Order: sequence, then C-alpha cells, then structure tokens
Amino acid sequence: MKHAIVIADGAADAPSAVLGGRTTLQAAQVPTLDALARRGRLGVAPPPGPDIATTLLALLGYPPEKHQAGAGALRALARGQQTDLHAEVFCCDLVTVIDGYLRDFTAGFIPTAEAAPLIGALNAEFADAGFEVRACHSYRNVALWEGVGKLAALPLSPPDQVLHEPLERHLPRGRQAQPLVDLVLRAHRLLSEHDVNVVRQDLGENPANAIWLWGGGPLPRLPRFAELYGVRGALVAGSDAARGLGQLIGWEVPAVPGATGLPDTDYAAKGRAAVELLDAVELVCVHVRAPYILGRLGEVAGKLNALAAVDQQIVAPLLERLSAEPDWRMLVIATPATSALHAAQQPLHTVLLLAGSGIDSHRGEAFDEQSAAIGEIQPERVCDLMEYALRR
Repeated sequence: MKHAIVIADGAADAPSAVLGGRTTLQAAQVPTLDALARRGRLGVAPPPGPDIATTLLALLGYPPEKHQAGAGALRALARGQQTDLHAEVFCCDLVTVIDGYLRDFTAGFIPTAEAAPLIGALNAEFADAGFEVRACHSYRNVALWEGVGKLAALPLSPPDQVLHEPLERHLPRGRQAQPLVDLVLRAHRLLSEHDVNVVRQDLGENPANAIWLWGGGPLPRLPRFAELYGVRGALVAGSDAARGLGQLIGWEVPAVPGATGLPDTDYAAKGRAAVELLDAVELVCVHVRAPYILGRLGEVAGKLNALAAVDQQIVAPLLERLSAEPDWRMLVIATPATSALHAAQQPLHTVLLLAGSGIDSHRGEAFDEQSAAIGEIQPERVCDLMEYALRR
C-alpha cells in the first residue's frame, strides 16, 4: 500500500471577524480537500506540541514521553553542520525589536545575503565567549555555545510565541540564565547600530536588530521509522528542523529547489517531488510551514493563498498519483495556530483527514474545524495517529 501524509502546519485556526466568523480553512478555496473529506474520515486530536520539533515528533508517531529533540540540533543536522559535543545548540533567529517589544519574528524575511554580515558581527563580538552563529536561511540560524552549563534546558519559547510582547518578559530568570540574558541584550545593542539595519530602516524594512535563542538540546538517538512501522519513508520539506528530523529517523530527504519553509516556498515543486518519491518508497510526507508563519503574523489573505496552494499543487497531484494504485491512503493533518493579534479564547484542536483503501464515512462535508469536530477519528494522543493511519 502507498501512503501520503500532508502536514499543513498552522492551518487550523479560530474563527475570524475579518472572515465573517469563519476560520481560514472554511474560507479557503480547497476543493480537493473538501471532496476528500466527503469520501474519508475526519477527526480531531490535541495540539501536538509547543514547537516544531515536538510537533513533528508526535505527528510522526514518536511519543513525547520517550523521545525529544531540540530544533537547533535538527537544523544543524539538516545543514550538514558538525556540532561540538560540549556545546549547547540553539536555534538563533534574527528578529525585530522595537521599544522593547518583539514586533516581527522573521525580521522582514531578511535575505540570507543581508543576514550574513550581521552574523559575522555577532561572531566577532562573542568569539571570546565561545558563542558562534552559523547561517541557515533568511532569519533562521543555529548557534553553538561552549562552556555555559545547561542553558539548553531553560524554558525558551519560539519567537513567534513572543510576538507583540516585551522581550524581557520572556527571557529566563535566575543566576543560571544570566549569561543568556546578557548575551541577548548585548546582541540587541550591537545589531541595532549595524549598517545593514540602518539601510533596512531607511528603506522602510524591518531591521534584524536582535536575536532570539530557543530550541536548545542535543541531537537525540531515535529508532528508525522503518523499524517501528515497517514502512520506508521520504520527506519533502523546506524547514531545516523538519528535514533534520526526517534524516534522523532514516527517511529519504531530497533537496527540492525552491522549497524554503517560508511563505515564498515553491508548492508545485514540492508536489512534483512527492509524486516522484512514491515510486521508490511506501510513504511520502510533505510538510508545509507557510500557513503557520502567515497565521502568526496575522496575514489572513496570505494564509488563504497558502492553503489554496497546498490543495491544488500538493494534495491534488498526490491524490491523482495515489488513485492509480490498487491500495492507498492519504492522511492530511492541519495543526492549530492562531494569529498573535487574535488569540483563541479556548484551546484549538488538530484537524485530521484520512481517506483511501478501507476508509469510509458519511459525516464530514468539508475539510474544516466544524466538520472535523464530529468526525470518527478521536485519538487521545496525536502520537497514536500514525499507528491508526498505517495499520487500521
């Protein structure tokens, strides 16, 4: 049997007044997903995790009480960067801070070429402290920090969860955390005066005038997915954290030109790559990060366009390819994320859709939160979903 999994990160949402009380899934043009919902099974599950690494581990069937991974170490793995066993590894994102508030966790999607001199300035400033930043893509980077104890164990939220809030409110407290706090504040002073940011401000662009450290932790040892589930897998993703995890569990993770893990990602290229991979493996997973980023930034129109692109350029070609197989299944997962400007008043659920061989239903009418709430798939833990989809 051939399997496809499409993870639309952040696609599930709360109703929005801008959309007349509808959610983005309800307002988006997703005819393929709606048709698939009418022939498959819908359902909901609890939110999978507080960050991308925890989320993907759970969605791919790795219980969080047994397996953990830091997003920083996964980014480094995806980029082929060697990490010192004695260094703490973090995600080190360039962000925009204005009057003490974190206003843009993407720093205006700063180009990698413009980020390079900022990273060079940081490395020159903190060389004596054993702190090194390594470039990844745009605002996303990796930092290695030697000789600072167990800073990676400190509670550090991803920067999108700090959006429009005072920076210092979310910095860890206590004597152990002081080196990290001092470094972040010192980096803010350094970057605020850098020529790159002066020019960006003159052009009306958000400056990359601060760093945010999160996702710390070592690279874990994980059992291979094929050993757990008896299925060979492949991953199509632009996010380095997702790509690193795919490599860690033994999946094929090809480089797809144009797949950035950002809103400018090439959806069609990801769809074509996934279709081609189905010839070589039993399971292909496509991860799309853009809906999450756009949702957290409050860009409703952009998120609607991203969901339509997932439907038309990823789900539709995968469904056409699968339909040529005698036995197939497709699992679509929409994880939740609300706009940072309009936080939900109640916890949101992960929206699930399973269709294909041996799967039937007569409940759902559309791929959205309302139809999913009355669906048959109701796992207590999202990490149980993989077993259900593959072996039910």
